[in-house]
Amino acid sequence: MSVTMPPQHPVEDERPTQGKSLTKAAKAKERLTSPWATIAAIVIAVFWTVPTVALFMSSLVPGDRYRRDAWWSVMADGELTFENFGTVLFDSFGDNSTAPPLLQYLFNSIVVTVPSVVFPVVLGLMAAYAFAWIPFRGSNFLFVLIFALQVVPLQLALIPLLRLLGPDNLGLAGEFSGVWIAHTIFALPLAVFLLHNFVAHIPREVLEAARVDGASHTQVFFRIIIPLSLPAVASLAIFQFLWVWNDLLVSAVFGSADTYPLTYPISNLAGDYGASAYLVPPAAFISMIIPLIVFFALQRYFVRGLLAGSTKG
Repeated sequence: MSVTMPPQHPVEDERPTQGKSLTKAAKAKERLTSPWATIAAIVIAVFWTVPTVALFMSSLVPGDRYRRDAWWSVMADGELTFENFGTVLFDSFGDNSTAPPLLQYLFNSIVVTVPSVVFPVVLGLMAAYAFAWIPFRGSNFLFVLIFALQVVPLQLALIPLLRLLGPDNLGLAGEFSGVWIAHTIFALPLAVFLLHNFVAHIPREVLEAARVDGASHTQVFFRIIIPLSLPAVASLAIFQFLWVWNDLLVSAVFGSADTYPLTYPISNLAGDYGASAYLVPPAAFISMIIPLIVFFALQRYFVRGLLAGSTKG
């Protein structure tokens, strides 16, 4: 008695399936992109890039031609020079300007900005986790109160906070610590609000599984909340970095001559009657370098943070 074996079909190759996936991805990409969108993106990029290029080229114009000729005329004559950058970084500009060299203020800006970004981001993330996943009495009222603090103008809190940090109380005004505390206080309401919206959308199953395994709130925060919140943290860090780096008001009110950031001497760089106005473009371009480095370094996290809420069901 012979047994007839069923015909064996060859194992299907996974390539057709992968090809179908690639085709679907290509179709989705084709639907989301169009020539008009590409043209609009190019136009926007040009409008954003032209002022930066013009600022850089203006910073290369010598002082004796800055008021008389445009940078393209100077470039045609071959007289563009990088000496202005060395002047603003290392020289005192003579008697025509009240601003000292920028190199010492560049260090002050870094010392002011880094802690002023780390403190509100860390405290904001801790508060966001507490409001989102640790139930306690009055949590909703406190969260609404923190959210309402965003509408209070910064200028209204300058004098009360300055008195609190002044020599009659904490004695931190005029020190780096006073500037850090001021920036942290002003940034916390927005930091808590933004990070709470992200942390609250973390799947509950992930946190419940960690608690079943015996994880404490500290372990959950460091092992789950922080890794999953990196896109939102990076987005907030970029905004806070740009705000603090470009700030003049808070640093001037709560700081001193030893703590003033880069924006303070730039505001005085033109000198009397604009005699040193040709030094403003190179100083402004120098102040842009570090924020650009930070933005491009965190760009992928920034994009994830902006799009994080669009994929949650």
